Formats: sequence, C-alpha cells, structure tokens
Amino acid sequence: MPRITLGHDQPFSLDQTLGCGQVFRWDRTPDGSWCGIVGDRVIRCRQKGSALSFTGADAPFIRHYFSLDLDFPAILESIDRDPFIHNAIQRCRGLRLVRQPPWECLCSYICSTNSNIPTIRRRIRAIAQQFGDGIDAEGTTSFSFPDPSRISCTGDVSSLVECRLGYRMPYVFKTACEVTARKGWEETIAALPYGEARRELTKFPGIGPKAADCVLLFAFQKYEAFPVDVWIRRIMREHYLPELPQDTALTGREYDAIRTFARKHFGPYCGIAQEYIYAAREGSKTQVPPT
Repeated sequence: MPRITLGHDQPFSLDQTLGCGQVFRWDRTPDGSWCGIVGDRVIRCRQKGSALSFTGADAPFIRHYFSLDLDFPAILESIDRDPFIHNAIQRCRGLRLVRQPPWECLCSYICSTNSNIPTIRRRIRAIAQQFGDGIDAEGTTSFSFPDPSRISCTGDVSSLVECRLGYRMPYVFKTACEVTARKGWEETIAALPYGEARRELTKFPGIGPKAADCVLLFAFQKYEAFPVDVWIRRIMREHYLPELPQDTALTGREYDAIRTFARKHFGPYCGIAQEYIYAAREGSKTQVPPT
C-alpha cells in the first residue's frame, strides 16, 4: 500500500478524524482500517504510528482530503484560549476536518435534521444506491453519491420515496433541482465572504442556520462557521455563556449570540474549536469566564 509519513510536528489521528461524526460514508473495519467512498473512489486507509497507508487514491488527494496541508499546530495554538478548550485539544489532538464534496455535504445536512448518525448514514446510502453509479472494489459493489441532476431529471419527488427521507424528501428534491439549475454554485459560495455565503446557502430548501454552518465548515473550509446544536448550546452555556436560558428551545438570537462569542473568543478558526469541543464533550467541567 502507498503511504504518507506524518511529521511529528503535524499531528493527525485517523480514528479521531473519521470517528467524530463529521462524515457519514466511512466505516471502521475489524482490522482497524477505515473504508470510505469519496466521489467515485473507494478508499481504504490505515494508520500505524506516523505511517498513513492507503489505497484507492493518490497521495495528493489524501493530503488534501484530510487537510494534511494545513499547519495544524499553529491553528490549535490560536484556539487554545482557556482550560476547557485546552483539555479538548489534548484529548482529541490529531482530529482534522476533512474536505467534503460540496453537493454531497449539502444533501447530507438536509438529511441530518432531527436525526441521529446511523439514520443519516442510512439515508445517504439509500440515495447513493438508488441514483449513484456502482463502483466495484475489493470484490464488492459500492455506490458513488449521485450528481444532483440524477435526482432532478426524474421530474418527480416520488423518485425518492424508497430512500425513506420523511419530510426531508421534498427538500432534497427541490435543492437538487436548484443546484442543477445554478451552474457554478460551488464556485459562487466559495468566493463569497462567510456571512454572504451563509445567507446564500439558507436559500436552499431544507437548509437552516446550523446546516448552512456545517456545509460552510466541512465543504468550503470557512473556518469561522460555528455550528450550534443542542450539544454545543449545552456546552457553551455550562462553560462560557451561563446567562443562556436552560432547557428551552434554541432561538435564532441565542444561536447568533453563541457564534458571535465563539468568533471573538476562539478567533478565525472557531469552527475547528467547535469540532474539538464536540468531540470531547464528556470532558472537563472547568468554568471559563466570558471575554
């Protein structure tokens, strides 16, 4: 298997990165390796110490996909602002954000609303099996995630019935149609500043503030995005913003207050801080006064 030798000054953990819930089409196999589908590739990766072995892609693709080209120690130093995030960094050091394909990421977060990770994975797999292309690898057939035109060309939302998306079904269909019609939408979103890009994404059916922030963070590397869900709200209230009300539904005003604080406190890489906070959410109870 080809391999990349990881520098000791550039931490990377394959298990932390693929096991933290940011991607939905990777599985850990009994031998400790990971197998995933990215675009039209079936990729297998295995890490042993500083050696990252892989098949199904070349080294430049692997480096780009796993953000191995970023100076992560400098990024982690910039967000290491208090004892709580420091503990999260120590527990999850090596976790990196993968660079996800934008359309697949957009569709995934439409499918993620009010759902757990196994259910999201099932929905994404069902869409791929119904509309994607078969990929033969290692004696099995996997399926690529379909181009949005594969869904929109059916002309009927009922083509998604077998995918069991529930109330998300018309959102996936309508967004597939809009994305198909808006040529160059990825380049447009990528070129916009974070705030404008966020507003553009929320115009797609089924994309609210949290889903937009997830897509901007994972697919467009806009690291100032700070997605807020029930877990992040709870953590931010407990450790940073005690004035937030308890046991109430998250309002738009609260969401904005949390992400504004996060951007000020953690800096331009606050989205990476969010992922570390989420991954280490059972950690320290140290209270941090707001800045």
